[in-house]
Amino acid sequence: MPEFSFDALRRYPDVEADNLFAADASDRLILDEALGALEAVRGLDGPDAAGRGRVVVIGDGYGALTLGAAAVLDLHGIRVHQDSRAGELALAENARRASDIDLTGRFVNLPLGRELLEGARVVLLQLPRSLAELDDVTRAIAAYADPEVVVFAGGRVKHMTPGMNDVLAESFDRVTATLARQKSRVLVATMPREGVTPAPVRREFHAEPEPGLEVCATGGAFAGTKIDIGTRFLLGSLDAMKPDARTAVDLGCGTGVLSAYLARARPDLRVIATDQSAAAVESARQTMEVNGIRNVEVVQDDALAGFDDGSAELVLLNPPFHQGSTVHAGIALKLFQAAGRVLAPGGELWTVFNSHLAYRAALQRAVGVTRQVDRNAKFTVMVSTKR
Repeated sequence: MPEFSFDALRRYPDVEADNLFAADASDRLILDEALGALEAVRGLDGPDAAGRGRVVVIGDGYGALTLGAAAVLDLHGIRVHQDSRAGELALAENARRASDIDLTGRFVNLPLGRELLEGARVVLLQLPRSLAELDDVTRAIAAYADPEVVVFAGGRVKHMTPGMNDVLAESFDRVTATLARQKSRVLVATMPREGVTPAPVRREFHAEPEPGLEVCATGGAFAGTKIDIGTRFLLGSLDAMKPDARTAVDLGCGTGVLSAYLARARPDLRVIATDQSAAAVESARQTMEVNGIRNVEVVQDDALAGFDDGSAELVLLNPPFHQGSTVHAGIALKLFQAAGRVLAPGGELWTVFNSHLAYRAALQRAVGVTRQVDRNAKFTVMVSTKR
């Protein structure tokens, strides 16, 4: 494959650190393995079409696959689905920063579905860790893409499992694996099965805590239809959370469990549930709908970037402790700072986290005076009051 500067890519506005990267060997291998197929579709509709609308990229972390394909093969009209809002912003920023060629108009971001996949002949896919998420993706491809579609699904060997082959085989008649290179491998899927339909949203009713909740989840939502144990512990403090608040934000809302319980307990409270994950946002919207909850607005956003300073009196947060497959505190610190900016003076940030993480000092720096409210063998609940 001709040269493309993967090293010039950045993760910004996502967390950046020496052990976090914007591209890896699996991105390079996917593009190398797909090169012949990409060259074929480039000329499919004539020399001026440049593969327009025939190439789809799914799960591109920060733009390596999209911009690599656009730059090397001069492709246009690439349709892209990234679950992460930070990833979308990073892709756009990396396209703007490209120095040798204008890449800003070469792609469009779309949700997973017909508009993304209809007529696609080549799909470049970074394998998700979740088999449920992979099932959502592969079923959508089989349901909507061209019958001649070829899927190049790659990842790091240490994160790949035989179950991924099985999931692909449920939607495609032929699945093969390439030779490994630099600890990466690509699965190639062709011949989508007839009759495959998009995956339904999963639903599960939880009787506890009372009065119970039906949780909805797409395949990519963290914890699926379960109630994460940290979230369940934080729910025990719901009654103590700033009773005079008029606007509350559920930051990193996941499937919307915290938002739903808070909104039902306080029907006059305006609750905004936000997450950078498209899968989480769709799950939370479905959770509100099936439970008949009307005072929750669900939005996709990266660390409250679209929220005004001092616009909320209450923020709830169960922060992640990893970036992709890497354990890293950077995302939690970013969210603490975001909450501190968005809280009005006297507002409260309620946080639950694994006790060994010892976030008190970081919370005090980002928000204000922080005290422990509850603690068990695994989790700590803290409240921080905005200065």
